[in-house]
Amino acid sequence: MIAYVTVGADDMAAAKKFYQAFLPALGYTVKEGPEGLSYALPVPAGQTPVLPNFYVKPAFDGRPAFAGNGTMVAFEAASQEQVRTLHTAALEAGGTDEGQPGYRAAYSPDFYVCYLRDPQGNKIALFSSQGDEAGVDA
Repeated sequence: MIAYVTVGADDMAAAKKFYQAFLPALGYTVKEGPEGLSYALPVPAGQTPVLPNFYVKPAFDGRPAFAGNGTMVAFEAASQEQVRTLHTAALEAGGTDEGQPGYRAAYSPDFYVCYLRDPQGNKIALFSSQGDEAGVDA
């Protein structure tokens, strides 16, 4: 099981604005500290954490952060409507579009996804496989 995923960022204010535009809607809470942003899903008393956690941090070696070629982090949304809503919110918060919300039949007939880049250039996907609007596309 993957325990956490970390992406690099040089501008924490821009990164926070971007990730706060959609991660809280997916249930994540944020802790902010001098080492960056730590996002986690809430843990009910007596239960184990839902993993992975998601961290946004400066590069450990002190050099500028950069996006990995072929690297992407995907977050599951509750519905296709939420994918569309959060795509718009992320763009308004400084993200760039890498693929409008829509079906990607090559993956599965119910796979509805959008692709974004955060302000640092890290690739992010928001998807739903619920099939809640079969045949409807944004």
